[in-house]
Parts: sequence; C-alpha cells; structure tokens
Amino acid sequence: MTDLFLAVVVDIVGSRRLDDRTRAQRAIQDVFLQVEATWPAEQPLRPTVGDEFQVVYADVATALRATTLARLLFPAEVDCRFGLGWGEVTDIDAGQDVLIQDGSAWWRARAAIDEAHRREDKRQPYLRSWFEGESPQDGDAIVNALLTLRDHTIDQMRNPRQRQLAAGALLGRSQESMAADVGISQSAVSQNLQRSGGAALVSALDLLAGAPIR
Repeated sequence: MTDLFLAVVVDIVGSRRLDDRTRAQRAIQDVFLQVEATWPAEQPLRPTVGDEFQVVYADVATALRATTLARLLFPAEVDCRFGLGWGEVTDIDAGQDVLIQDGSAWWRARAAIDEAHRREDKRQPYLRSWFEGESPQDGDAIVNALLTLRDHTIDQMRNPRQRQLAAGALLGRSQESMAADVGISQSAVSQNLQRSGGAALVSALDLLAGAPIR
C-alpha cells in the first residue's frame, strides 16, 4: 500500500531491566489484541526487531485512543514508548512472509520516538509519546500537548484500580457496571475518575476526535 496513515513505533521502556522480556512482549501483544476489538488498526501490531513493535492507524484520533487504552491496560511491570508519525506508508515487498515497509510516516514515527526518549531523559521523566506530522498544519503542537498531559496523568495513576476504571470510561462503560465489577458504589467510581484525572483524559480525547486534525 502507498497512502497516508498514522504509523506508530512502539518500544518497551527499560526492557533490559525486565526479569522476563518474552513475557512482557506477549503481554503487549495481548493488550493490543484487546484494543483492536474497539479501535481496529489499518495494520495490527506486529513485532519487528529487538523490543520494538509497529502498528498503523487510519488517523491521529484513533491512534491516540488506542495507545491510551493500551497504556491503561498494560500490567504494572510493563510500559511502552510511542513514536507517532503521519505520512506515507509504502510496501517495499508485500509478498514476503515478513512485511517490509518504508515511507515518510515511518521516518517521522522513528524521529518522534527518538524525541520522546530525549525529552524523557532530559526533563520529562513521565513522557512516553511524541507526534510528528507532515507540517505544522497537521496539529503537531495540539497533539503533543495532549500527549504530554496524557502521559503525566497516566504516570500519576499508581493504583491499578485507577487505570482499570479509566480504561472502562474510555471504552464507554457505565459507572454502574464498573462499580459492580470492582465491588464499590457508583459514586466511588465517579470520585476515583475525577481524582485520578481519568475523566478529564477521556473528555480530552473526545474533544480531539472532533478537531480538524488528520
């Protein structure tokens, strides 16, 4: 294929410190299978080299929702960094058992993940994501502002229940159904989402979905 898409490079944070890297890689693939049920990718997540994966989405809004849900669903010992690039995705040889691709979307995704890593190492230790578009008109600053706040919000969710409820809210589940699952009241779910920032995160993603960004 040769068309405009949102390519994402995914790598495991601190992979060399993990006790079981294979288990972590499988957990990431399992989480993205769950994500696919709600926000399908143009090209589902696939492992590439080392501790990296690649996935392609039709647009920015879908990619942000999918990667947000993935971060909320990862087990406690697993986290990932995301480089998002908008542009062309070109099949170099689609006949091979291993798909080989090139294109500006992948170049920008690689540059974006390098920038996320640089910022994480420098002054934003919570940062896990960055976006690069074709031009400033693609809304780079808006998307990166949201990614910065998203990553900080999720980083502050130290309690697994906070992430569980935020994931449920992102999926559109009712507070009553989530309350029944975890054995608390609906009002406790509401308070949890407000205090953790989960409710604001879902609202921000909903607003971006209606913005004029690719």
